[in-house]
Amino acid sequence: MTPQELSDKQEIAELVYRYATAVDTKDWKRMTSVFTEDAHLDYSSVGYAPGPRDEVLAILQKALDQLPMTQHFVTNIEVDLDGDTARVRAMFYNPMRLPGMTELTYCGGNYHHEVVRTADGWKSCRLIEESLWFSNHPDPAKN
Repeated sequence: MTPQELSDKQEIAELVYRYATAVDTKDWKRMTSVFTEDAHLDYSSVGYAPGPRDEVLAILQKALDQLPMTQHFVTNIEVDLDGDTARVRAMFYNPMRLPGMTELTYCGGNYHHEVVRTADGWKSCRLIEESLWFSNHPDPAKN
């Protein structure tokens, strides 16, 4: 692996971490900076319609602003580089407090990003959240 490839992989991992931190701190300006302007976001595994970055982030912001607490742990980041593009798979674990609940709810799954090198560094142009499981969710269909 070349020094440039190592650097690219580190920068892409930091992009994924920045995404998780932006979600948990509800820093929507920072969240927007993770993605290209024409990015496509897909959170259909948790019930949201996929679509353009700004539309989906507005829906996500409205939903997440209601949660008293989330904490995304991101691990096992795999980066498949191809020049100025890459495919990324990262696992997540997310304890969260849902409105009106005293006990925590937990979920886990994978993030699938397609990223591109831009003048401002690496950015995600496509994200698919693949939620695989929930624990202690008030909706029995999600347990």
